[in-house]
Amino acid sequence: MFADILKLLEENSTVLIFLISLLGLFVGSFLNVVIFRLPLRLQHEWRTECKEFLDVDESSLESLDTPPGNLFTTRSHCPQCNHQITALENVPVFSYLLLRGKCSECSARISARYPAIEILTAVLSGLVAWSFGYTAALPFVLILVWSLVALSFIDFDHKLLPDKLVYPILWLGLLVNSQNMLTDVYSALYGAIAGYLVLWFVYQGFKLLTGKEGMGYGDFKLLALIGAWLGWQMLPLVVLLSSLVGAVVGILGILILGRDKQLPIPFGPYLSVAALIALFWGQKIIDSYLQFACIQ
Repeated sequence: MFADILKLLEENSTVLIFLISLLGLFVGSFLNVVIFRLPLRLQHEWRTECKEFLDVDESSLESLDTPPGNLFTTRSHCPQCNHQITALENVPVFSYLLLRGKCSECSARISARYPAIEILTAVLSGLVAWSFGYTAALPFVLILVWSLVALSFIDFDHKLLPDKLVYPILWLGLLVNSQNMLTDVYSALYGAIAGYLVLWFVYQGFKLLTGKEGMGYGDFKLLALIGAWLGWQMLPLVVLLSSLVGAVVGILGILILGRDKQLPIPFGPYLSVAALIALFWGQKIIDSYLQFACIQ
């Protein structure tokens, strides 16, 4: 029975893409939990450590007595009335539509970002299945893509790229490419090193010229992660695309939304978008550019 299912997935790409997309919906629901709770848990841990090291008065840290919920075991609840979300109310996208975007208990508005992340994760998962097919690389690339989604939204919300997510995925990338799944192991190793150092030098140069910090160390680690998965050959494209997208979004934010140009902009989402473009179409983009350059 199980062997028949695997054979079906191997021979029928449509079924594979559908099932992986469906899996992506449920993973997207879990990513919403990670995006919301992980930064809060980290902040709780850091404040607790500061309390211990600095011997801070406990009365000023009463909010730290109850840590945020566990990522896996704590049930989700409405932040307004604490109504615990039932299984039927937690079905990706469907529950949001059924509830009309409101809590069933207090009618508080549910952010449309929750189903949006679920749909985004499903679409990206289906794209991975379409691009890589029934191969040994498929489950690992899915993990990479899901991680980039979580990291992007966490960085957008908190300007934070947690080491607890970045490092395991970085090491996994090196391990995956030790089997030459996406690139060879030397390209992956040099990609991780170059990814970190490229932005580190940019950071140091910008700080030397302006006296300001242009980005955080999390960005260095994220580009190292991308290099570990895609190899050093893709890093110029990733840096170029992320800088271009970041510049366009930043300028539009200032001109249209009136955003203060002094406010820091998280760079992680742009690196992640560029990494996804490079993952799916990077080689085609590079080949097209080289062909165009040769013609010229």
